[in-house]
Amino acid sequence: MLVRPSGTAAGYGGGEVAGFLGVALSFPTVLFSFLLVVVIGYWLLVLTGVLDLGDDLDVDGVPGGVLAGLGFGGLPSAIVFSLLVAVAWFVSLAGTALLDGWGLGAAARIAVSVGVLLAALAVAWLVTRLVAVPLGRLFPAGSEASRHGFVGRLCVIRTGRVTADFGQAEVTAADGSSAVVQVRQHRADPLRAGSSALIYDYDPDGEFFWVMPAGTVLDPDPSHHVPI
Repeated sequence: MLVRPSGTAAGYGGGEVAGFLGVALSFPTVLFSFLLVVVIGYWLLVLTGVLDLGDDLDVDGVPGGVLAGLGFGGLPSAIVFSLLVAVAWFVSLAGTALLDGWGLGAAARIAVSVGVLLAALAVAWLVTRLVAVPLGRLFPAGSEASRHGFVGRLCVIRTGRVTADFGQAEVTAADGSSAVVQVRQHRADPLRAGSSALIYDYDPDGEFFWVMPAGTVLDPDPSHHVPI
């Protein structure tokens, strides 16, 4: 009976890791690997409340109209960018791993790698386009008039804090549907996740709502309601 030394198993596992890293850091996968690191870092910041979906990896400057033209309108650009990068990375990783087993020469390897890159971009666009349709229903953009319909309604804060340039809240429309919207406040009032706030104005340029703590609605002193 043969006993495999423990070091062999460890070496085998280390070889798999090294092989994976080699594929992930080779062309064309490496192009998407670095973007994937950015995407993962972004979503970690979103989950910890440091950023929100309004802080879009700043791909809004270009994608705003471009994404809509590509069929991605209605989704926050950060979500579209994340889907594109994740799918393209996976496809290119799989394609590069297949190439490693073909034993191609340098010139042929470069040519086929370019093909894998183009295929990864095409598949990423197709998959993201298909996913964007059902996901877009979760992010109803609505018209400016419908957004103004939220003014005067109470909302529930969903982020750890609300400042003059950060915050999200959930608000329920007159028809019973709910939406997560961007909110801001002038004052340094303690608005935390789960607290109620009153929407009192809408900023069409920034596409966010101004809010104040719901308790101020019952405050008899009007001076307390004036933003500073």
